Amino acid sequence: MVRLDLGSVVLRRMTLDDIESVKALIKEGCEGTENRLVLHLLTRPLALFMLAVLSSILRCIVHSFVLALVIPVFLAVIYLKLTLPRSTGILGAHRRYWDYVGSTYQAEKDSELVNPYSRMARPVGGKAKPQPQEKAKRRKKGEKDKAKEKEKHDLEDLEDRARVAGEVWVADSDGEVIGCLSREPANRPGVTRVCRLAVQSWYRREGVGGLLVQCLAHREKERRGSRRVYAHVPFPSRVGEAFFRKLGYRLQGEVADGEEVEDNDYEQPQRGWLGYPITKVFVKDM
Repeated sequence: MVRLDLGSVVLRRMTLDDIESVKALIKEGCEGTENRLVLHLLTRPLALFMLAVLSSILRCIVHSFVLALVIPVFLAVIYLKLTLPRSTGILGAHRRYWDYVGSTYQAEKDSELVNPYSRMARPVGGKAKPQPQEKAKRRKKGEKDKAKEKEKHDLEDLEDRARVAGEVWVADSDGEVIGCLSREPANRPGVTRVCRLAVQSWYRREGVGGLLVQCLAHREKERRGSRRVYAHVPFPSRVGEAFFRKLGYRLQGEVADGEEVEDNDYEQPQRGWLGYPITKVFVKDM
C-alpha cells in the first residue's frame, strides 16, 4: 500500500491513451470475483437439486460415484465461466462489452471533477493546473492528432456511439491512472447508474474509490439534475457492501427509521444462472 495525497489526484475523463490502462484495472479488479460468483450460483438450492439429479442418473451409466459427482459440477462450472460477463461484480454493467472508444468522445473538452481535497480546487468548468506529465502530453499533441487521423473514425458514427457508450472517469496521480469509474448512458431522467469501479491494488483503502464515486455523483447532480444514484455490488462481496454503506448508500428495499419505500425505488438486479440475482442494488438519494 502506498500513502497517497488525495489533493494531488486529478479526476478527469478517460482519453484514448488511457484505454489500455483502464482495461488493465478492470481485469485486475475482476480477479476472484468470477470464481466467487460461480460458487454462489452453484450453491443455490435449485442448482444443488439439479446437480444431485444429474449425478444420480450418471451413477447408473458410468458406475462410478466419483465420476458421477464430478462430471455435472465440472460441466456447470465451464458453462458459467463461458456465460458470466467478466465485468460482473465491478458494480455490474448491463453490457458485457464496453465501447471504450465511444466513451472518449470529446473527453478533452470536458471539465475535471472537483476534488474537495485539492488546495487548488476549482469550480466545474475550470482549467486544471498543468502537471509535468500534462505538459509532456501537450508536446506530443501533434503526434496524437496524426495518429487519430490515421484511425479515420467517422465523426457521425462516433457521436452515435458516444450517446450509448456512457462515460469513463479516471483518477490520475502524476500521470498514472490509479482508479476508474464508469457512468452508464442516461436512459432515465434524474437517475445515474455507476459501474466498473476499480482501483489499482497499491492504492486501495486510500480513499480513491470513494472520491471517484462521490465527485461523479456531485457532478451528475449539478449538471444533469440527478436525484438518485444506483450501484450494483456482487452478491458475495461484503467489502463492496461495506464500501457503499460507508458512503451513505442503502440496500434497495431497506427502510430507514419511520420512512416508507418509494414506489419508484426499484432497479432490476443482474441475474445469472436459473434466474438467481448475482448483484445487490445500492441506492442513494441526493
